[in-house]
Amino acid sequence: MSDLIQATVADGLGHLTLDRPAAINALNWEMVQALTVVLEAWRDDTEVGLVLLDGAGDRGFCAGGDIRELHRFASDGRHEEAHRFFRTEYRLDAMIARYPKPVVSLMDGITMGGGIGLAGHASTRVVTERSRLAMPETRIGFTPDVGGTWLLASAPGELGVHVALNARTMDAADAIHAGFADAYVPSDRLPHLIQALAERADPGTPAEIVMLFDETPGPSALALARDWVDECYSAPTVGEIIERLRAAGRRGVADASAAADELETLSPTALTVTLEAVRRARVLPRLEDALEQEFRAVTWFIEHPDLHEGIRAQVIDKDRNPRWLPASLADVPEDVPSRALDEQRFPGVWQTAGA
Repeated sequence: MSDLIQATVADGLGHLTLDRPAAINALNWEMVQALTVVLEAWRDDTEVGLVLLDGAGDRGFCAGGDIRELHRFASDGRHEEAHRFFRTEYRLDAMIARYPKPVVSLMDGITMGGGIGLAGHASTRVVTERSRLAMPETRIGFTPDVGGTWLLASAPGELGVHVALNARTMDAADAIHAGFADAYVPSDRLPHLIQALAERADPGTPAEIVMLFDETPGPSALALARDWVDECYSAPTVGEIIERLRAAGRRGVADASAAADELETLSPTALTVTLEAVRRARVLPRLEDALEQEFRAVTWFIEHPDLHEGIRAQVIDKDRNPRWLPASLADVPEDVPSRALDEQRFPGVWQTAGA
């Protein structure tokens, strides 16, 4: 059992808490292993009827995967260790999605990347007024994973493409509208919700109990942006998306101009692969298929210079001045999406007996 998670069982409630608050509960290899062991043990434990998943501290549920650990794996040539991490993490995400017992996740505060992978596939997903959700991978020259493309692909219209490419942060209303969350519960009511889940108050089922505390959040900015987002992000390529955003900006849609400016600062390679990944995920039959496609992409990116450069610029040196290679969308080879998403260069998520 890891010191970086807490796992308790009382009154039929299995309570799992990510306990690395100084790092906003960022997931490392040790935590992913420990969470897997606990959930496997609870699967057939008659003392556990419901699982509650939350994070320690007041900053957030989970900031995502431990980027520094990933950077060490990639920079030191420890690619097999990185592959092992992703396989185990993706299996954990799929386990939560298919878990035979209800799983309630509390996405209070920052919930990004790997945190979405854990909480976003739970059977009942709760957000609060403090929630800030995002798949921020394109900011580091990477691509959404942990089943993120599966969730993004199901968002209304082209909102998922916009959220993915621009690494847009969603508040509670946005998250519910985009299909990343189910219920809005003010943070000061979370202790009462947890107590009610433990006591199994009427009407009894976890989802119904959560609805007793559910309130209506304010308007979703994403929903209000739907017209221009659908118009622009339905373009066939990232370059044409930017052109449409510029045209919308000239018509007075300031948010479209800002979105175009932002896209022009991000990795052309990451944007190109991400657009294709989300669109492909729309026709995949299962979450597991999306995870397998994502695994092919992340193992490709581990060996691509933009991931190293993006982590350097955003996390290591923090100069916020990445030098992407190539630097222009026009210079991204046409076969990059196929190479990243189709080529099975390593054993897949479910092709090895161990992690």
